[in-house]
Amino acid sequence: MRTVLVIGGTGTIGGAVVRELGKRHRVITAGRHSGDHRVTIENVASVQALFAATGRVDDVVVAAGALHVGPLQAMTREQFRIGLDSKLMGQVNVALVAQHALSDGGSITLTSGVDAHHPLRGCVNTVTVNNGIEGFARGAAVELQRGLRINVVNPSLLEESAQKFESLFHGFEPVPASRVARAYSRCVEGAESGKTYRAW
Repeated sequence: MRTVLVIGGTGTIGGAVVRELGKRHRVITAGRHSGDHRVTIENVASVQALFAATGRVDDVVVAAGALHVGPLQAMTREQFRIGLDSKLMGQVNVALVAQHALSDGGSITLTSGVDAHHPLRGCVNTVTVNNGIEGFARGAAVELQRGLRINVVNPSLLEESAQKFESLFHGFEPVPASRVARAYSRCVEGAESGKTYRAW
């Protein structure tokens, strides 16, 4: 049995990951406003405090981070920075701290999104950020020490969120969160590193 820290563990994806991994492992959750622990991933000191509070864990999954959705023509620098500072640098912050805090042979799992490969209107910020996350993982995988692995899950539109987001995802086939969760299981319990698993 492994100890897995799931950041964003009370969200739609995170909750499904907790249920899937909880069948076989001890799962600890963390979030900005909910979970077993509080963390603000945009703040590296907060991430460091989280790992100090949890003690040694084997794996960390990040299913958190804010993005900006809106037309390019009206986008401001400040709006574009939302995704850079939150979903991209927030997940990078977790990875940078986790590489020193996880048990030998542990894993880091990050989250991107389907528009990294299928750009959507109004999603310049999300396309940029999600590609950045996948690129970071590929680069980090060749340098991680102590047998650590890093991977990314790239989920499509969730069935559970389809009604809320369907205006952005016309023509996309929604997938159940339980199916997406199995991709996270593959990252935590598998053997590969530097991969992006598409849950489409």
